[in-house]
Amino acid sequence: MSGNEGRLLDATTLRAWCATALDALGRAREEIDSINVYPVADGDTGTNLYLTTEAAFRAVEAVFEAYQEDADAASAPALKGVARAMAHGALVGARGNSGTILAQLLRGAAQVLVEASGEAVDGVVLAAALRRAVEAAYKAVAHPVEGTVLTVASAAAGACPAAEADCRVVARAAYDAARDALERTPAQLAALGRAGVVDAGGRGFVAVLAALVAALGGEPFAGGPAARPERWQPRHPEPPRGGGSGDGDVARPGDAGGDAASGEGVARGGDVGRRGSGDVACQDTGEWDGSGPGYEVIYLLDAEDDAVARLRARLDALGESLVVVGGDGLWHVHVHVDDAGAAVEAGIEAGRPHRVRITHFASDAARPAPASGERVPRAIVAVVPGEGLAELYAEAGAATVPARPGELPGSGELVDAVRRAHAHEVVLLPNDADLHHTAAAAARDARHLGVRVAVIPTRSAVQGVAALAVHEAERRFDEDVVAMTSAAGATRYAELAVAEHRSWTSVGICQAGDVLGLIDGDVVVIGQDVAAIARTVLDRMLAAGGEMVTLVLGEECPTTLADELERHVRAHHLAVDTVVYAGGRDAALLLVGVE
Repeated sequence: MSGNEGRLLDATTLRAWCATALDALGRAREEIDSINVYPVADGDTGTNLYLTTEAAFRAVEAVFEAYQEDADAASAPALKGVARAMAHGALVGARGNSGTILAQLLRGAAQVLVEASGEAVDGVVLAAALRRAVEAAYKAVAHPVEGTVLTVASAAAGACPAAEADCRVVARAAYDAARDALERTPAQLAALGRAGVVDAGGRGFVAVLAALVAALGGEPFAGGPAARPERWQPRHPEPPRGGGSGDGDVARPGDAGGDAASGEGVARGGDVGRRGSGDVACQDTGEWDGSGPGYEVIYLLDAEDDAVARLRARLDALGESLVVVGGDGLWHVHVHVDDAGAAVEAGIEAGRPHRVRITHFASDAARPAPASGERVPRAIVAVVPGEGLAELYAEAGAATVPARPGELPGSGELVDAVRRAHAHEVVLLPNDADLHHTAAAAARDARHLGVRVAVIPTRSAVQGVAALAVHEAERRFDEDVVAMTSAAGATRYAELAVAEHRSWTSVGICQAGDVLGLIDGDVVVIGQDVAAIARTVLDRMLAAGGEMVTLVLGEECPTTLADELERHVRAHHLAVDTVVYAGGRDAALLLVGVE
């Protein structure tokens, strides 16, 4: 909460809201997963809401970090910029049906905050933001169903006093109304009534509002899901798991691993709730019976508004659970269909689809979950940028999680990868300094599943390569972790990157398009000639000694660079060996490791 004591909502309070919402959803995630029965009983709603909020929080933090680096900056960034970042982060990071709707709720609210004047808004504007959020969410869902998060959000917005200037009063009124509406959802939606639970998406939205009240200094978020009414408890001894990805693509504990139809979805097995176009029965031991669409298709889409209107109509005819959110040329599309190819083709006709994710429900349901006795003793899970590096890590026996430019994986994705590794012990290589906290959170969650997880603080993929080179599964776990940590720590790393915009660095100002040479994360040289900068970086690193140089060339790297650098090392640094790998698409321009 900022200095206005909660009466107003400013950039700092908005940041606190995102952070607190992430904390609240993190604590309530398992509870929300356990009561998820609609639209598909796959137990992913809490995880998907968490991942969506995590994406929004990261985007907001990036604004504050960039602002703090600006020497001319005042005390805090503008509310408008932070609101835009929150909405954009949630949009591109939205997961599952519930996450997609939450992203649109945040986008609708952000629109009002951006339109408002000044560095802070009062309760009147906050109430208008919550009302706009609900309007946007209803428009995004092809066939709104009452008794869901839409109902809960609508009740919250409707309870906001229109003329109240104190944000705390408005937020508390919205929160109280949302709680009351949530308790009524089992009577509004038959699937919830049969299962004896409230709507999972609505429960998540109540947590988000509780975080807003807390950020404004008005109490509610107390720290966890412990104090929930008995009627919120699921009737089933185990959370519904498995097959469909109606609310996302994060596997539950014990589910089978593997690639979905597109190679990007997450395969699951185990108990699956019955799917259909209407209510969903929550079953103890049911399997997906083919009564609903066989695929979930999700993608981001660059397209104009009129093209998206036509796309909605086409996808609505193809399948169900259609949610299209976004605007200003960028959209997030979610739909369940039998013809996944047709859903993607529709996106191609409308614009440029990317980050396409397809999950095949039927094949997932047919794949049995591995028994506990089939666990392997030890596995390596690594976050890897670039297809070439992913192949290299896979050949070394590691399970990989992709890190695309501007899209680091969330903790839920890392937990999912640990689950799919199906091992008693897991070594986690984040390979990025910005992922260390995320990896630590994933390790904590995985330990609750009975998996022993150790995080090696690798800050670059080349440090991960060094750690993999000394990995020995036959060693005791602690000894193996120490050896891998030591190898990674003894590897200095560097990177060549292209500046996206003008900014300050430790060696001066860089312009958009400049080539930057970074050693251990710090910019040490700026220029235009890739080869010259690479040689400078190598010479500086090898000045401190070294026996082995590892070069990982990205897809955009000049084809002759590897030979040039190898010749340079041979000519100027005696007794130093060089090994070259192709990083492929999504890899950095050049990664350098010196051991």
